[in-house]
Amino acid sequence: MKKISLLICLFFGVNAVALAQGNAEDGQKKSVACGACHGADGNSLIDMNPKLAGQHSGYLVKQLKEFKLASESGGQEGRNNAVMNGMAAALSEQDMLDIAAYFSSQKASPGEAPEDVIDAGHKLYVGGDLARGVTACIACHGPHGDGISLAGFPDISGQHTTYLKSQLEAFRSGERNNSHNGMMEDIAKRLTDKDIDILSKYIAGLY
Repeated sequence: MKKISLLICLFFGVNAVALAQGNAEDGQKKSVACGACHGADGNSLIDMNPKLAGQHSGYLVKQLKEFKLASESGGQEGRNNAVMNGMAAALSEQDMLDIAAYFSSQKASPGEAPEDVIDAGHKLYVGGDLARGVTACIACHGPHGDGISLAGFPDISGQHTTYLKSQLEAFRSGERNNSHNGMMEDIAKRLTDKDIDILSKYIAGLY
């Protein structure tokens, strides 16, 4: 019953964001400052900053709200990031919806996975590691890394390797702790440095 209630709350919570409409044209105008780090169309040329192009709008709104919450709580709540806290602090909910609508409407640039990690990366991404309790990434992010919008699971396909690595490490250390029901924190703490290196390189080539 507890799991069913959680799924219902998760579904309707994410749907509430999805039903709220953003205006992509307005979002393009409001996102000018975002372009310095994430690229004008959301395809960041700086590998430590995530690509936002093609990301699910509901997920983008959630992250912006949590950056703003961190700015308001001195980092005690939400998702704490020195740069993004300040960027999100002045945004209204409509601003967030508009910016998210713009970036989600853009096409992500392709990434590439090194040949030497494809076999090991595919094995871990698709099968996980039952012996260590590592859940397969495919369960939430899909075979091509597209994620599931209504469930709040982000599109990770083609994302920068450096950014993916930094986020997996942050989830593992607890520095980042804003995934649904702590799922990513629980999975990441079971990953070795080698796992993270392989997965971050492999996912960069998914499409």
